[in-house]
Amino acid sequence: MRELVSYSTSATTTTGVLVAAGGAALGGWWEDVNASPAWQDGAFFSLSAAYALVSAVALIQLVRIQRRVPEFGWTTQKVFHLMNFVVNGVRAVVFGFHIWVFLLPTRVYKLVLLDLPGLLFFSAYTLLVLFWAEIYHQARSLPTDKLRIIYVAVNAIVYIIQVCIWVYLGINDNQLVELVSKIFIVAVSAVALLGFAVYGGRLFVLLRRFPIESKGRKKKLYEVGAVTTICCTCFLIRCIVVAVSAFDADVSLEVLDHPILDFFYYLLTEILPSALVLFILRKLPPKRVSPQYHPIN
Repeated sequence: MRELVSYSTSATTTTGVLVAAGGAALGGWWEDVNASPAWQDGAFFSLSAAYALVSAVALIQLVRIQRRVPEFGWTTQKVFHLMNFVVNGVRAVVFGFHIWVFLLPTRVYKLVLLDLPGLLFFSAYTLLVLFWAEIYHQARSLPTDKLRIIYVAVNAIVYIIQVCIWVYLGINDNQLVELVSKIFIVAVSAVALLGFAVYGGRLFVLLRRFPIESKGRKKKLYEVGAVTTICCTCFLIRCIVVAVSAFDADVSLEVLDHPILDFFYYLLTEILPSALVLFILRKLPPKRVSPQYHPIN
């Protein structure tokens, strides 16, 4: 019995030592990766290339839509693709020059370059929420005249508050205001998440209850369900990661020496969602437009 106890204690100690050694080795590897210029360049140049590709796809789709229906002005569909082109194009340039961006002597300039595209991303995708809200209100015979006013007002408030935060940081850079800035970004992402959950969910249920079975209905049901899931997921990830980074410097997204974290964060919250949504909404509008046509898909 004493031999069994001795053996068990020895095995437990050995396992603990191996786990500790493995953890230390993994921690050392992680620190080496974060400090490696090769890993940093690889991660940020990969992000730049991915953003440039998505931006090019959005621009091509915008040109195709314009050639298909040149008689229309700036429809919701065209504005959405234009904003995707701008957001992803700006991100591509920022990460292409990541060394200069992250090492800017004035911190507020870096925050503007990193956070402004995120706000534009919010505006682009809440445009989908607006479009779905209009469809839902029309289907329920509810007024739609105030929806666009609400969209413009919400976005105006978001940009005004964020600009005020940037101006204050430029005058008096302190950790408390930077914390407020991150919490504000979490709140903005939560608003987008709520919008997709409410109006994406309502429109999905409305389509499921629609009595007529047709290919168009099934396609629209899939489209709304898929886009709602993708956008809710990406804004939820953004909320969680930014909230954690606000209180933990080891999860900071505004530093050069977190390349792997930055790579997966931007991949999951902007690149993949944008690529998937652009693919789902790739259908061109018909050449002859009926009075009931809504130019978003």
